[in-house]
Amino acid sequence: MSNVKLLKFPVHGDDRGSLIPLDKTNLPLKMKRVFYMYNAQPDVRRGMHAHKSCNQLLICVTGSCRVLLDDGQKKETVLLDSPDKGLYVPYYLWREMFDFSDGAVLMAVADTMYDENDYIRDYQDFLNYYQDMRVKDDE
Repeated sequence: MSNVKLLKFPVHGDDRGSLIPLDKTNLPLKMKRVFYMYNAQPDVRRGMHAHKSCNQLLICVTGSCRVLLDDGQKKETVLLDSPDKGLYVPYYLWREMFDFSDGAVLMAVADTMYDENDYIRDYQDFLNYYQDMRVKDDE
């Protein structure tokens, strides 16, 4: 999928433990907001939306989960299972997070503040919205 990136972050550490810094040198976006999900059951799906303008970086800081990405034409599933991996998800993709391991914590770094109007929460609306965008791009 275009513009989706699986990033590998540098791990610094020694026998005391590991540290992964996130800053403007290794983030693919300008951080404006951070939130995280936890206590999600393995059979629960989270996300289930697209954004009109918000780009996100998803990092499973503990445990693992899967992320389904959908551009309206093709779908791809990515496993996040290490705190040194981050998945850059551009705004125009439908995303669903699922298959959370016990104790998983999924952190999201966003380049916009929360705005309910930025969300497309209905899958058919998502398909229609981006079909309209593709037609405009082709004109």
